[in-house]
Amino acid sequence: MSKPVVYFTKDISPENVVKLYEKLGVKLPGKVAVKVHSGEEGNQNYLHPEFMRPMIEEVDGTVVECNTAYDGARDTTEKHEKLMAAHGWTKYFDVDIMDADGPSSDIIFPIENGRVLKNNHVGGHLANYASMLVLSHFKGHPMGGFGGALKQLSIGCASNQGKVNIHTGGASLNQGEFWDVHAEQDDFIEAMAEAAETIVNHFGSNIAFVNIAVNLSVDCDCCAVAEDPCMGDIGIFASLDPVAIDKACLDAVHNSDDPGRDKLLERINSKHGEKIIDDAVRLGYGSAEYELIEV
Repeated sequence: MSKPVVYFTKDISPENVVKLYEKLGVKLPGKVAVKVHSGEEGNQNYLHPEFMRPMIEEVDGTVVECNTAYDGARDTTEKHEKLMAAHGWTKYFDVDIMDADGPSSDIIFPIENGRVLKNNHVGGHLANYASMLVLSHFKGHPMGGFGGALKQLSIGCASNQGKVNIHTGGASLNQGEFWDVHAEQDDFIEAMAEAAETIVNHFGSNIAFVNIAVNLSVDCDCCAVAEDPCMGDIGIFASLDPVAIDKACLDAVHNSDDPGRDKLLERINSKHGEKIIDDAVRLGYGSAEYELIEV
């Protein structure tokens, strides 16, 4: 069985994001959801809509997000839409908060082979899309160790209640318990892998992934107060395999001689971040082995 291909370029530009996507040789059908990270209010590292614009326009996509489960500028639809406008997303694109209609409209995907979760709650508007482009800013993360395609599929597509479900290891859907009933770290990582599987299964072959490894902070774009990047930019990655693309980014960090590499790896390793690769491989929806083709 051939290894999935991951395309890579060190030359970071909006045009090269499109170029790498085109290397995948796919045409995403129907209405395309483009999953981005809108950036928390105050965050300085998120990728701005101007950078993403050529890629999103290439697939004629709708920018999709879901509300957060922690207090901030994105935990209600009203606040989230206001921030999406302030950050410029609505200036260029149609924007859809997928869980805008509340928990009663959530799609609940069963997880038949889950060890931690029995189901995954995602924004109900997901049903309106025939395909998805997962357009990720690869960087660190204060809880998951790193954020890339797998985090976008799991936490990113989860509704407000779905995020609580993942963070508590299936113990609660109550936003008030988000911080109080947190799962053991390894269970949280595995819950993310299980949740991500449901989105991959839902879209089947109608999903593609682009990771942009820039602004490499130890913190996520969800942090209002984030550390500045600790190492230099790496490049752009594209694949049809969400596990392979995240593994390729992680390998690029490991193989870097940048003096800030160890700081990022300390964050990733302290949170057992790379465990999500093993969990996803065990669940069978991606490969940790890949062929890297530099463009």
